[in-house]
Amino acid sequence: MRDIGIFAKTFAGSDPLTVLGQAAQAGFSAAHFNMACCGLPAMPDTIAPGVAADVAAAAKSAGVSIVGLSGTWNMIHPDPSVREAGMRRLEVLAAACGPMGAPLITLCTGTRDPDDQWRAHPDNASDEAWRDLLASMEQAAVIAERHGVDLGIEPELANVVDGAPKARRLLDELSSPRLKIVLDPANLFEVATEAKRRDLVDRAVELLGSDIAMAHAKDRDASGAFVAAGRGVIDFAHFLGQLRGRGFTGPLIAHGLSAAEAPGVAAFLRKTAGEVGWA
Repeated sequence: MRDIGIFAKTFAGSDPLTVLGQAAQAGFSAAHFNMACCGLPAMPDTIAPGVAADVAAAAKSAGVSIVGLSGTWNMIHPDPSVREAGMRRLEVLAAACGPMGAPLITLCTGTRDPDDQWRAHPDNASDEAWRDLLASMEQAAVIAERHGVDLGIEPELANVVDGAPKARRLLDELSSPRLKIVLDPANLFEVATEAKRRDLVDRAVELLGSDIAMAHAKDRDASGAFVAAGRGVIDFAHFLGQLRGRGFTGPLIAHGLSAAEAPGVAAFLRKTAGEVGWA
């Protein structure tokens, strides 16, 4: 069966083996790592020699593969100095990916909100915001190429890339083999009918197809609030079936859950994956 993993930061601890061991015990075979699990900022200014190798060793010991590394900052922040600082830290993360064994860094396409990179802003739809995103992504792609790592962007309702059509536009305009898609069905809507939810998933998979490198698994309840996968309205059998139909071979990563919920989510995702032949 393909890797079913979890955000490592779901679990408490600042020692990689402690954190990744908890992921394995909960039933996951992969982890989306965050440098906070080493006691560092998520995007540190420096990473001491040996830290990345220590993460790789911890992953091997725990029997968990590192399938991604969090590298989110506001790529269209209204203050250019914030964008520049994020780019410098991206270089630090990218240099660590090889020794760590992480093939992908996940990014946030950003928002014009100056205080919260996950909060929507009306200027996100402006031509200027799109130009800033392209400029940032072009710089990021050069860094990724230099270090042999891919970049994953996720359509998020509050960000400048707020859905599958804009993600497709970014892929086409940037035209970099380093740019990939992270697809989470819970980020395609807040509240929608069952038919609309299925249509959004179908459309996203159709548009983004072979560019999807990672799938995320969180859920929404009927009010639109995020909940753990399997406890809301998303039809994960449909989602995984659509991915399977397009030949997706990447990992499925759970997030938006507590450590206590992790074993149940692992079991739910494995059962659902088995039912749709997602192996």
